[in-house]
Amino acid sequence: MNRHLFCVVGTFLLATAASAAAAATSRPPNIVYILADDLGWTDLGCQGSKYYETPNIDRLAAQGTRMMRYYNSQNCAPTRAVLMSGQYAPRTGMYTVNTLERGTAAERRMKVPANVGQLALDKFILPQAMKAAGYATGMFGKWHLGNSGDYHPSRRGFDEAVVSDGRHFDFLTHPAVDHPKGQYLADFLTDRAVDFIGRHHDKPFFLYLPHFAVHTPIHAKEEYVKAWEKKPARGTHWNPTYAAMIQSVDESVGRVLARLDELKLTNGTVVIFSSDNGGLGGYYRTEAASEKKGFTDNAPLRGGKGTLYEGGLRVPFIIRWPGVVRAGATNDTPVAHVDIYPTFVAIAGSKPRAGYTLDGMSFAGMLKDPPVRPAREAIYWHFPGYLESYVHPSGWRTAPAGAIHAGDFKLLEFFETGRVELYNVREDIGEHSDLAAKMPAKALELQAKLAAWRKTIKADMPVMKTAAELEADRRAPPAPRKKAKAADDQK
Repeated sequence: MNRHLFCVVGTFLLATAASAAAAATSRPPNIVYILADDLGWTDLGCQGSKYYETPNIDRLAAQGTRMMRYYNSQNCAPTRAVLMSGQYAPRTGMYTVNTLERGTAAERRMKVPANVGQLALDKFILPQAMKAAGYATGMFGKWHLGNSGDYHPSRRGFDEAVVSDGRHFDFLTHPAVDHPKGQYLADFLTDRAVDFIGRHHDKPFFLYLPHFAVHTPIHAKEEYVKAWEKKPARGTHWNPTYAAMIQSVDESVGRVLARLDELKLTNGTVVIFSSDNGGLGGYYRTEAASEKKGFTDNAPLRGGKGTLYEGGLRVPFIIRWPGVVRAGATNDTPVAHVDIYPTFVAIAGSKPRAGYTLDGMSFAGMLKDPPVRPAREAIYWHFPGYLESYVHPSGWRTAPAGAIHAGDFKLLEFFETGRVELYNVREDIGEHSDLAAKMPAKALELQAKLAAWRKTIKADMPVMKTAAELEADRRAPPAPRKKAKAADDQK
């Protein structure tokens, strides 16, 4: 089935499902999208953690479907740019926060492109599409795509928008909003979210609740931390403050679900919970570290936030839609962040704006039983820069690289060396066995597809420095290397 036919069939099935699910209200379903920050793939009870406790998210999973192969970008800003634009990173130029020139020049073998810090105003972004479909739109939390002037979300399709990130206590908001002294940010954002639901329950609404938790700084409510300190570590999870942060996110989900129940909106609302990238940990498998530094572990996935291994890209994704999505189910079809925009537009019963490029495809038809599987060729990533190591005083979490996921296979290409790695991520979820030497034809096939995609999308590429440039960098007085800390990936 070609892509056009898939979209037609998927949209038809979704329209039928939406009609049945929303028959009582004769309106399109509401959409609530709750996004955690830096929450790893196994940081939930329903995802296998034996230490963290997430009863509300687990209940959401029991009432909905978990997408087991859902992928985002490797860190915060590019994921959010993709989610809002519906376009891969090379179309937006947003690959990280601040700059791709991390570390010292002498350690970088390649010259890298400039990184874009704000999502271009010519993008017709998701909230604009939802507003055009007749939805009330609200956003409370981490935006990360430009806070000033026309870049603020309140100027980009959200009827209401309050932005805050950087601190969990004593936080600032844009615009400034009064809040009780000492309030925890996750609680404040949830207050705004449930208030928004209450004021807009009589028409379709799109609520985007992107939490700053569980991003660094690792700060949580003191009474929660004290309670968690009494619980022994289990499995690969151990940090009581991080666990307390997860507790606050879980409570937020519970409050949103309770408000929907109270207003009898549950059956007419699609609720999604996910994370923006992998958890901050797991680097002992990618940087030859002798200890498990970080705040969590994405095992059995390899690596963590900032890498193009599964631990950096694969995240929890739970969707509940009563009467449409199967309860207590899992789905292992690969889907990605570029698919969110077209999927939400389809759920709204609308169509993408004519002439606006979307790189993803709606997976709405796949939510049915039996599902209509996406007929996509591949999912792609492109990261033309450097991210410092969290494990060593020098070196990288990742150097310039790209990746492609096609079928059961995933290939990583490292631009400095030309090295490729090939994994069957269905059979080898932890990316233990590099198949590039054993399956050279498959490696060449995927590498060629990745190169063709970069050419088609006009991806900015890093280039090798000349010998003279490398020598000049080596002789230059070393600039102070900023300590590689998790807060850089606010960053």
